[in-house]
This record gives sequence, structure tokens and C-alpha cells, in this order.
Amino acid sequence: MANVPSAEKRNRQRQRRRQRNLAHKTKMRTHEKRVRTALAAKDAGQAREALKTAISLIARAAQRGVIKPKTASRHISRLTAAVNRLAQAH
Repeated sequence: MANVPSAEKRNRQRQRRRQRNLAHKTKMRTHEKRVRTALAAKDAGQAREALKTAISLIARAAQRGVIKPKTASRHISRLTAAVNRLAQAH
């Protein structure tokens, strides 16, 4: 446990940031899951709408440093490709 006041403050900051990052990551994953659920149900319209929200949240998480930029790019790319494959199949 921290004994120095500056170390205690850093610990409080770390905990606040961790909670904030966790909230962003959880929200991002939830919306990714909604896209995948729509894909599994073969609902192209719903998948496209869910994708729009998911891309926004993934990009925002990367911008805020919650995930790395290339990780965000990979997630966006794979989700978009899956939605496009479904749209072409219909």
C-alpha cells in the first residue's frame, strides 16, 4: 500500500482511470456482440445499424487510449467485412 501522499494520489488516479477504461471497453464489446448477433440472425439491416454504432465506439476507445489503434482497425475491418458478406449474400 502507498505511504507517500503523491503515491496515494497516483493510486486513486489509477483506479479512476481503470474504471473509466473498463466502462468504455465493456460498452464497445457489447455493441460488437450486437453486430455479431444480427449477423447470426442473418438480419442485414439490423447488422448495418449495429455496425455504425460499434464503429463509433471502437474508434472512440482507440482515440482515448483504451485499446490500441491497430486493434481498433482490425475489429472495425472484420466486422465491416462480415456485414458486407451478409449484404452480398442477400
